[in-house]
Amino acid sequence: QVQLVESGGGLVQPGGSLKLSCAASESTYIMGWYRQAPGNQRELVATKTRLNTRYADSVKGRFTISRDYAKNTVYLQMNSLEPEDTAVYYCNTILRSINYWGNGTLVTVSS
Repeated sequence: QVQLVESGGGLVQPGGSLKLSCAASESTYIMGWYRQAPGNQRELVATKTRLNTRYADSVKGRFTISRDYAKNTVYLQMNSLEPEDTAVYYCNTILRSINYWGNGTLVTVSS
């Protein structure tokens, strides 16, 4: 079973930046971030493998996902944050066809 530990959420003003981190207990092929705003379904933010990076249209050009494969860690650099980015952000990975989720970290964008 893969353990995922997230950090980096918080309160930020519109236009500001935050960086999320997620450390996995073992190496996996794909890691990514999803988010869930109140009253909404969980949605993809970004995923990354060694060969491919994918972003939701709503975050392209503002968010950057990266990985440190030596540390089994994935990062999400979030710039130009908007109130619409307010959500709980969840780290995700898949290993042997099983989805694993972190506990989530709250990001609030508000003045």
